[in-house]
Amino acid sequence: MKKHVGNFFLLVVVVYLVIKSCFGFQNIAWGTGVWWGEYSLKWGIAYILYILVCVFIFIVSGILLWRREKFQPIFEKTILFRERLGIVRWFLALIVFIAPVWFFQYTAWGLVFSDIYIRILIWCLIVLVLSFFITKGNVLVNWTNILVAVLLTSSEFVIAVPFMNVTDYPFSLGWSEGNRMWDYSIMFGKDLYNYPADQKIVVLLDTGRQFVGGLPFIIPGLTIGMERFWIALTIIIPYLLLGLAVFHFVRKDLKIWLLATLCVLIFLKQGPIHPPLVLCAVAVAFLWRRPLWLALPLIAITGYIAEGSRFTWVFAPGMWIGMLELAGAALQNNALSRNSWIRAISLGLAGMAGGQFGQKIAGLLAGNATAISTVSAATSVNSVVSQVSSPSQPLLWYRLLPNETYGVGILIGLLIATAPLIIVLLYLIMSKKWVLNIWQALSIIGPLFAFLGVGIIVSTKIGGGGDLHNMDMFLIGLMFAGVIAWQKGGWDWLTNIELSPAWVKVVLVLLLALPGLQALGDMRSFSFMEDISWLRILTDAPDNNTLDMYPSDETANSALAAIREEVAIAKSLGEEVLFMDQRQLLTFGYIPSIPLIPEYEKKVLMNNALGSRANYFQGFYDELAEHRFTLIVSEILRTPIKDSSFQFGEENNAWVKWVANPILCYYEPKLTIKEVGVQLLVPKSKPVDCSSRLPLP
Repeated sequence: MKKHVGNFFLLVVVVYLVIKSCFGFQNIAWGTGVWWGEYSLKWGIAYILYILVCVFIFIVSGILLWRREKFQPIFEKTILFRERLGIVRWFLALIVFIAPVWFFQYTAWGLVFSDIYIRILIWCLIVLVLSFFITKGNVLVNWTNILVAVLLTSSEFVIAVPFMNVTDYPFSLGWSEGNRMWDYSIMFGKDLYNYPADQKIVVLLDTGRQFVGGLPFIIPGLTIGMERFWIALTIIIPYLLLGLAVFHFVRKDLKIWLLATLCVLIFLKQGPIHPPLVLCAVAVAFLWRRPLWLALPLIAITGYIAEGSRFTWVFAPGMWIGMLELAGAALQNNALSRNSWIRAISLGLAGMAGGQFGQKIAGLLAGNATAISTVSAATSVNSVVSQVSSPSQPLLWYRLLPNETYGVGILIGLLIATAPLIIVLLYLIMSKKWVLNIWQALSIIGPLFAFLGVGIIVSTKIGGGGDLHNMDMFLIGLMFAGVIAWQKGGWDWLTNIELSPAWVKVVLVLLLALPGLQALGDMRSFSFMEDISWLRILTDAPDNNTLDMYPSDETANSALAAIREEVAIAKSLGEEVLFMDQRQLLTFGYIPSIPLIPEYEKKVLMNNALGSRANYFQGFYDELAEHRFTLIVSEILRTPIKDSSFQFGEENNAWVKWVANPILCYYEPKLTIKEVGVQLLVPKSKPVDCSSRLPLP
């Protein structure tokens, strides 16, 4: 009976998927001509063929679920064919593996076939074909290889997406993308700018991220494309290092080690998580079960580094290492040994002490007032960088639930991301495959609830709540719990997964597939402006801007020439030019060297606007009134007021109130280049009284 219920459920899923994908294909084909309704001849035939394929998939699925024996002769011949292919099958498997990324991310057809149901259907077929090719022996496919195929393809999608934006396009690809590269450049590339060498440039970015993102600036002649490639690598490599470190105990089996590493990658990428914290987790994983003489000082240093990157991470390394040492210890008569307690407590306290007191200790060890002052200044800057730096920033609790800024909301999004792993862990505990005593259970539950509480609060602060990245400590902690479960019985269970209930197998598929689902939907190209006409027809895009393509080289070069001309005029007059936005144009030499004005960068302005810091803005407004800047390079300034029904509505309003309105009172647009999102503003020729438009007390 259970088997029939399961089969019926799977068939319902197949029916739902093929029907929804047919509607998705219909949206593509409709409106292409007048051969039949609004179908062109070519697309009308393609749509009919697609429906026939979907009907075939439905029929075959039904027969496989209820009359599998009917296909046995075909199965035997197919298996024989596969075995005769020899090494060729691995070449075919490679083609099948790379095909979806090539099609969706590097061809114009990826824009056409953007419907998620079509993509899921294609993904399912890819998984089945790939699992067929990697299966050996007299079996067509088995659950183990299906799970491997899901993991490999999901990882492939997750790894591919960060490289979508690797391009030499000179203008910013997002609200802060260009200026963030300027931030990265300061640590190792300060000499790129026309700025006094003896003066410090402070950026709104923690030291850890500056270091990781800024390493390529050691290379002379670094291009913007190279830096974007490096940034894409930093979004992937730390997760892989963490997986390799935390699963080092299975390194003798290279295949299992690499597959387990990919599990870490796809699970944590659901955050995503900033590289410095991931690298701190790498250190924790490396120090797990190491001798105390080595682990104690290094975990303290790790805590110090974590706090220096973001002070909400202050206790994370200590709590992680305590969890791993206690929950990962061997039990003797269901009790923990004295040595296990000593290790867990001493390492946990050392990690937390390093985070809490590391800055002060570093200053004292330096032995002079200057060093202490420097450390204090660094601490102050890091406090400003932190998203919880200002108690005046409001908490937007509604973002925990579905909203326009983050569709499903933080709580539901987190549930979707973590529920499969939590269910698997509970199943292992309830089935006695993973045995914990009360103290080990508390060593996992306690830190996870603490991390969850911090993540929820930080996610609701204005400026946050757009994804799960503030759940970083919780996600890594849950991953560590999964690693412990793997080592304490989970792996033995996985090797016999065929014996597990069907619902558990489904949960495992979801655990591996859900992280790749978002990446599957995100994959696309931005580089087919020349095909914009027919793409608009097939995608029903109302205008060119909707497709969000990179402007052509001609448009980008024309925009650069216009900006250079205006900057050159200001420079010839000896006047100051403020690059509030698009600072990467200075970083990579697109604009000839001009005196740098580091203050009043757009992220700094936004951070202060979110905190309603009137004292900060008073100086900015005074300089606007005095027309200090002959030219301001900005994003296109708009002043609509929005509510929570708009994405980041509150953040928009803070920007309008504290930045856009005051600037547009004292300055006016001279040139607006919509194609690249740049606006050049100059002082208004007539004096203006802006006192009523300034949000000052």
